[in-house]
Amino acid sequence: MYDNLKRLRTNKKVTLLQMSKLLGYNSPNAYSRKEKGERKFTLDEAKKISTFFNLPIEEIFFNPKVPNKGNKNEIYFNQKQVV
Repeated sequence: MYDNLKRLRTNKKVTLLQMSKLLGYNSPNAYSRKEKGERKFTLDEAKKISTFFNLPIEEIFFNPKVPNKGNKNEIYFNQKQVV
Protein backbone atom coordinates (compact mmCIF):
# COMPACT_ATOMS: atom_id res chain seq x y z
CA MET A 1 0.00 0.00 0.00
CA TYR A 2 2.78 2.41 0.87
CA ASP A 3 4.81 1.81 -2.28
CA ASN A 4 6.50 5.22 -2.10
CA LEU A 5 7.69 4.50 1.42
CA LYS A 6 8.99 1.05 0.55
CA ARG A 7 10.74 2.36 -2.57
CA LEU A 8 12.32 5.19 -0.57
CA ARG A 9 13.44 2.83 2.20
CA THR A 10 14.99 0.31 -0.17
CA ASN A 11 16.63 2.97 -2.36
CA LYS A 12 18.26 4.44 0.75
CA LYS A 13 19.28 0.91 1.83
CA VAL A 14 17.40 1.19 5.12
CA THR A 15 16.35 -2.16 6.59
CA LEU A 16 13.04 -3.15 8.13
CA LEU A 17 14.91 -3.55 11.43
CA GLN A 18 16.23 0.02 11.26
CA MET A 19 12.74 1.37 10.58
CA SER A 20 11.36 -0.75 13.41
CA LYS A 21 13.88 0.72 15.83
CA LEU A 22 13.10 4.24 14.60
CA LEU A 23 9.46 3.72 15.55
CA GLY A 24 10.24 1.87 18.79
CA TYR A 25 9.20 -1.64 17.77
CA ASN A 26 10.93 -4.76 19.07
CA SER A 27 10.78 -6.62 15.76
CA PRO A 28 10.67 -5.72 12.08
CA ASN A 29 7.39 -7.61 11.60
CA ALA A 30 5.30 -4.84 13.19
CA TYR A 31 6.82 -2.25 10.87
CA SER A 32 6.51 -4.55 7.85
CA ARG A 33 2.76 -4.93 8.45
CA LYS A 34 2.40 -1.15 8.42
CA GLU A 35 4.46 -0.72 5.26
CA LYS A 36 2.29 -3.36 3.54
CA GLY A 37 -0.83 -1.45 4.58
CA GLU A 38 -2.09 -4.15 6.96
CA ARG A 39 -1.89 -1.64 9.83
CA LYS A 40 -2.08 2.16 9.74
CA PHE A 41 0.73 4.53 10.65
CA THR A 42 -0.01 7.05 13.38
CA LEU A 43 0.64 10.73 12.74
CA ASP A 44 3.55 10.58 15.19
CA GLU A 45 5.07 7.67 13.25
CA ALA A 46 4.59 9.51 9.95
CA LYS A 47 6.38 12.54 11.43
CA LYS A 48 9.31 10.38 12.59
CA ILE A 49 9.62 8.80 9.14
CA SER A 50 9.35 12.21 7.47
CA THR A 51 12.11 13.61 9.68
CA PHE A 52 14.30 10.54 9.16
CA PHE A 53 14.12 10.82 5.36
CA ASN A 54 14.03 14.63 5.40
CA LEU A 55 10.94 14.70 3.18
CA PRO A 56 7.42 16.04 3.70
CA ILE A 57 4.83 13.54 4.94
CA GLU A 58 2.77 14.16 1.79
CA GLU A 59 5.60 13.12 -0.50
CA ILE A 60 6.15 9.87 1.37
CA PHE A 61 2.57 8.81 2.06
CA PHE A 62 0.38 10.68 -0.46
CA ASN A 63 2.45 11.29 -3.58
CA PRO A 64 -0.02 10.93 -6.47
CA LYS A 65 2.71 10.69 -9.11
CA VAL A 66 3.02 7.13 -10.32
CA PRO A 67 4.88 7.00 -13.63
CA ASN A 68 3.58 4.77 -16.35
CA LYS A 69 6.15 2.38 -17.77
CA GLY A 70 5.68 3.87 -21.24
CA ASN A 71 5.76 7.58 -20.43
CA LYS A 72 7.37 8.88 -17.25
CA ASN A 73 5.75 12.30 -17.75
CA GLU A 74 2.23 10.95 -17.31
CA ILE A 75 0.66 11.48 -13.89
CA TYR A 76 -1.83 9.09 -12.34
CA PHE A 77 -4.08 9.62 -9.35
CA ASN A 78 -6.04 6.67 -7.97
CA GLN A 79 -5.09 4.70 -11.09
CA LYS A 80 -6.67 7.26 -13.48
CA GLN A 81 -4.50 9.24 -15.86
CA VAL A 82 -4.81 12.98 -15.31
CA VAL A 83 -1.93 14.28 -17.47
